[in-house]
Amino acid sequence: MSERDLELEVAWQLHVSTDLSLLDRILARHREKHRRYHTATHVAWVIRHVDELATVEPVEHLDEIVAAAFYHDAVYEAAYPANERASARLARRDLAAIGWTDEAVDRVGLMIEATEHGAAEVESEGGDTAILLDADLAILGADPAGYSAYVAGVRSEYRHVDDDEWRVGRSAVLDGFLQRPTIYRTAAARDQWEERARANITAELAELAG
Repeated sequence: MSERDLELEVAWQLHVSTDLSLLDRILARHREKHRRYHTATHVAWVIRHVDELATVEPVEHLDEIVAAAFYHDAVYEAAYPANERASARLARRDLAAIGWTDEAVDRVGLMIEATEHGAAEVESEGGDTAILLDADLAILGADPAGYSAYVAGVRSEYRHVDDDEWRVGRSAVLDGFLQRPTIYRTAAARDQWEERARANITAELAELAG
């Protein structure tokens, strides 16, 4: 077992369930051949960032945030417009089956749906959801090499899209982040990643513009 897989197994058993067969099914999804960025490695990093943010930000339901991290890209097809809703449905089904309460299941589902990262949520989301969303977007504030690897991975996942369509679509997404008052919702994430994220996004937009 790799160090990353052991890390995921520990997090799963600590926060979600002792049912390792269910974990195996979830990780099999994250290991699908078409994925280049939205992989089990991404899940591991999101959980690491959740743990990091949870040490300094108010948290109500850490188990639910971690469960949402495991499931948030469980359904991922770049050409499919409803990955978040499908992933949330899967999480709701699985967590209910292993005995999670209706209230907890619903909170996890709503957090997963929020990872669509629509601009409308920036002002309204807080607490546990903010921690998950900031952890998911931590890659935007990575060092230049890490950010470049992320962009290359996502571009590969969208290899069915031609270069012109990619430039238009990607530029719109990136510009949406820059138009926000802040990319990140928690103070800790803003302090750590906001400046670097804006620099990375600005540089990518310039490259896309040619």
